Amino acid sequence: MSISFDSPAFKDGESIPVKYTCDGENVSPPLEWGQPPQGTQSFALVVDDPDAPSGTFVHWVYYDLPNELRGLPEGVASTETASIGGTEGKNGTGNSGYTGPCPPSGTHHYVFRLFALDSKLEAGERLTEKKLLEAIKGHDLATGEFTGLYSRTN
Repeated sequence: MSISFDSPAFKDGESIPVKYTCDGENVSPPLEWGQPPQGTQSFALVVDDPDAPSGTFVHWVYYDLPNELRGLPEGVASTETASIGGTEGKNGTGNSGYTGPCPPSGTHHYVFRLFALDSKLEAGERLTEKKLLEAIKGHDLATGEFTGLYSRTN
């Protein structure tokens, strides 16, 4: 099953505005999603770059988002997650929080995925993307996905 998922800042297949990258303010873009299926208890979010030279680079892991949310505001900071709810996992730098696109060369694809889950994960540690995807197996009620593009002009 799918759930509508996108950003008002850019559309699927379009360029991500500089503001949301390492060349700009490096803040997370606003995100919006539709009504989840019945039984949804939480959401999980993953943003990654499968074009990274050393393998997929993870830009954001966020899970146990409250089931009443229908989006995230622009510029979610790790210090603000307590007011939103949920837990930020570890990104590709080993830290929690969003880290914007910063490709070394060429145009990269940044895949934003949202999972509507039938439970909360309540992990005792900050999960990596790999551990998150393992933990949600069998709990994914619906998924939404879109892709943004970015290339640096240096």
